[in-house]
Amino acid sequence: MTRFAFTIEFDGTPFAGLQRQKDAPTVQQAVEDALFRITGETALLFSAGRTDAGVHALAMRSHADIDKDMTPFRLMEALNAHLRPDPVAVTACEIVPEDWHARFSCSGRAYEYRIANRRAPLTLEKDRAWQVAPQLDAEAMHRSAQALVGVHDFTTFRSAHCQADSPVRSIDRISVRREGSHVVTEVEARSFLHHQVRSIVGCLALVGMGRWREEQVALALEARDRQELGLNAPAHGLYFVRATYP
Repeated sequence: MTRFAFTIEFDGTPFAGLQRQKDAPTVQQAVEDALFRITGETALLFSAGRTDAGVHALAMRSHADIDKDMTPFRLMEALNAHLRPDPVAVTACEIVPEDWHARFSCSGRAYEYRIANRRAPLTLEKDRAWQVAPQLDAEAMHRSAQALVGVHDFTTFRSAHCQADSPVRSIDRISVRREGSHVVTEVEARSFLHHQVRSIVGCLALVGMGRWREEQVALALEARDRQELGLNAPAHGLYFVRATYP
């Protein structure tokens, strides 16, 4: 049995998320089905993150155990051939030790959220960025976001359906910057709660639009109450960009 690690890029638009579900298409199902067609084996895919429906990935790290004797390059090429026409691509493949685990060995995860800050309808970026028409103050968004860095109870910023045992998480870094007509938020942490990044970005957008004062983000955090959440940003602007390992 050989453990192969993959770096996977995908457009989450047609999927109900990454993790396999009973009655909906997922990224995991697409990759596992491709592995079965290649090897004849029922392999399970394990991944660093659990993205929601509509969320994208630039470099999701995953792994699967396979009996068939294949080189990483041959397996990557075969996977990409069998994944068509699904918008999923394996951009890297390597053999890793048996005790390496895409999820449990991961020491850090990074997400990026892209806002298209313009009035004109989106064409090339439809379903790949959140369109916000009012002019956003990215500097104010960045300043208010710093209240969330560190270890906190993020009850306000997690989904009511979140299954995590504790709402306490440690955010290592948040940055908000303007790139032309886009406002990009980057968030890094060891792990995240369900909807945490989208909830954070939604509130930061309210600050950027001037509908919230900068200090309201800190006040919402201190409230530890989901009812104090101002806005939950849509899934299609969110990208999993990086998984870090020791």
